[in-house]
Parts: sequence; C-alpha cells; structure tokens
Amino acid sequence: MTKLTRRDALKFTGGGILAAGVIGMPHIARAAYPDRPVNIVVPFATGGYNDRLSRAFAPHLEKALGQPLVIANKPGAGAQLGHTYALQQPNDGYTILCTSASPYIPLSILLQGAPYKNEDFHMINLPSRDYTLAATSSGSSLKDFKEVIDKLKADPGSLSIGVQPASADYANLILSMQAAGIDPTKLRIVTYDGGGPNRNAAAGGQVDVGFVGGEGFLPIKEKIKPLAMFAAEKVDWFPDAPLIGDSGLKTDFVEGSQRGWAVSTALMKEQPDIYKVIEEAVSKASQDPAAVEALKKQQLSTTWYGPEASNKAFKENAEKMAKYIDLLK
Repeated sequence: MTKLTRRDALKFTGGGILAAGVIGMPHIARAAYPDRPVNIVVPFATGGYNDRLSRAFAPHLEKALGQPLVIANKPGAGAQLGHTYALQQPNDGYTILCTSASPYIPLSILLQGAPYKNEDFHMINLPSRDYTLAATSSGSSLKDFKEVIDKLKADPGSLSIGVQPASADYANLILSMQAAGIDPTKLRIVTYDGGGPNRNAAAGGQVDVGFVGGEGFLPIKEKIKPLAMFAAEKVDWFPDAPLIGDSGLKTDFVEGSQRGWAVSTALMKEQPDIYKVIEEAVSKASQDPAAVEALKKQQLSTTWYGPEASNKAFKENAEKMAKYIDLLK
C-alpha cells in the first residue's frame, strides 16, 4: 500500500482540511442554530419606539434564543435603507428586523420606488398597533370630535390642526373631513416633521387639535383630552379614548404604525427549521411574564398576535395605503 503523506493529502483536498473519506476522519455535524450572536436590525435612529422596543425586549429574546443580540440601527430614506440592508443579508437566521412594518414598507414602495415588495417581508409578530388619535389639550374647551366637526363645518379655518405630512394621520384627517363634507383645502393646517413635536403642540395648546399616533401620547396622557381614535374597536392601551365611530361620522381610515418583529420571506421558505426556532423564541419571550411587566413599565407592547394575524394586518393596511396613496403623497 502506498503511504499517503500529509503533502499528498493536502493536494487531494485543495490545500484545505483533510477529506474525511480519504483518511477516515469522523463527519463533523453542522452546529445547531443559533451558535453565535444574532443581529437585530432597526431601520430607525436611536430613541424611537422601535429602538426602545428592541433594547427592552432583547434580554428576554436572548434568553429564549440562547445567544446574545446585537442591535444595529440602520436609519435613512424613510426606513428604506434599513429594510434593504436586512434583505441583503444571508438567509441564515442571524438577521431579524424590529421595525414599523406599516406604514414604512408600503410607503417606501409606493412613494420612493424601493427595490423590494411587501411580500419580501414575513411578519413574526406585530405587538404594537398604533392608531391616529385626534386630541386636544386637557384645558381645551372642546368637548368631543362632533364639536370639532361642527366648528369646522361652520368655518374651516376656526381651528388649527397639527399633523405630519405623508402619514397615515394626514390621510385620516383628510378622509374624515371629506366624509363630513368639509373642504380640506380650507383648513388651517400646521405641519410637523415628527409625531413628537405634533403631540407637544397639541398638549401645549399651540394647535387646537392634533392628529397623531395615539401610543406616543401615553407618557403625557394627563396633558391631553382624547377626541377620536381612528380604530374599529377600543384599544387596551388607551381604553378611555372615544372611537371615531362614536362621533356619528362614517369614515374610512388607515391604521397607523404596526411595529414589531419580522424576517425575510426567503428565510421562512428556504430555512423552515431556523425560522421555527426564531418564531418560537419570539413567542416565548413575548409571553414571558417578566418581559410583559418590564415592557409595560416602559409603555411598550409585547402582545402575542402571531404570524397569521400579523401578516394579515400588514397586508390589509398595505392595500388600504395603496388605495389612498394620493392622500399620502
């Protein structure tokens, strides 16, 4: 028998690791997922809801996954940069999104020509379902949304209205005014670059009514008077807010931010075993009493809706945004 030298063996294997079939080495099994830290991509800057959610939830998801999480903020272009970055990563389970899937994914497609489709993203769980809240300052003389409509019908410029352009809140403002027979072009609208300044203006009385995501009002809840929540049912995080339907106005509306956890659809289809590990970990962490209590103290949501309900909600809102895209431009 010819003796196989180490040099010869390296020739057979291209200079790399010795082939198990040549020298009888045992087969080395692939490590089980996850065997290293997992990246959480947040397509927004630090300090926002998704950033706070990712960092508050991380210890509990780390426990469920058995690996550390690395938070990677990738803001820019209305969250398009972060979403694109996440889809460009290998479909190996080491990239998970914590994002405001709606409205940012549909809007970046509809308004910015983003290089992806809604179907490229698979929602694991969207625990935060925000809705437009029309609110005034706690010291305002306005009693309810019906009074707002009555005043604006009599004189569209009688009240100042704060809103962020190209947002679900702006679409809901216009839809409700059209339903009431009020010419939106005659309204006295004050625009803001973000929800925070808009909320502060409504709470401080700089505008008579602010149309903005309701969840962000929670830290200053005592400073505002809720007039109308643009939702079909009462929301548990603001149960005292009247629904838009309670005002007697029949109007369609667009849901606000749907925030939470997602992966690429390619990962879910191509790596079902890895995807299942991620889904079960998010489910376990979301329902962990310690996580629920910790996030509740920070006014963050952990409600477990699951993939089916989350993807359904995302799809329906994306379709509604496409329907009213002219209002969002």
